[in-house]
Amino acid sequence: MSEFSFDIVSEFDLQELKNALDQTRREVSTRYDLKDSKIEIELNDTEITFNVANEYQVEAVRGVLIQKLVNRQISARIFGEQKTEAVGGMRFKHAIKLIKALDQENAKKISKYLRDNFPKAKGTIEGSAVRVKSKSKDELQAIMKAIKSLEEIKISLQFVNYR
Repeated sequence: MSEFSFDIVSEFDLQELKNALDQTRREVSTRYDLKDSKIEIELNDTEITFNVANEYQVEAVRGVLIQKLVNRQISARIFGEQKTEAVGGMRFKHAIKLIKALDQENAKKISKYLRDNFPKAKGTIEGSAVRVKSKSKDELQAIMKAIKSLEEIKISLQFVNYR
């Protein structure tokens, strides 16, 4: 009997993120409480930055962005470390790091969880993914369900290459 497998990764669709940012810019430019405040939203490889006039606007723009991400089936767990700093001229810069890959710490947590709770399944760390193998498809589906409900994993997880 052959083994079935899938990979656990942490990634997101960059184009959907760009679309959510465009929608956020559009809504911020038309919303009454944010209309004339010259809010800048930028995306680079590792982070999203807002340049706003006050701390209320940081939370408002962040809330709109999260709403747009959820509407596009992107989890807000792609956000890592966040920091707000004053940049002068009564302006604030808010930077949100993006989590693009499964780090070793979370991969080890997942692998340990698999060893402890599913002895018939094998979990191996392969770069930025965890490959899970088992002889039973039902067990793999139970593993997916269990890993989705883990509280200690604070990042967005996807299951790919289901074979």
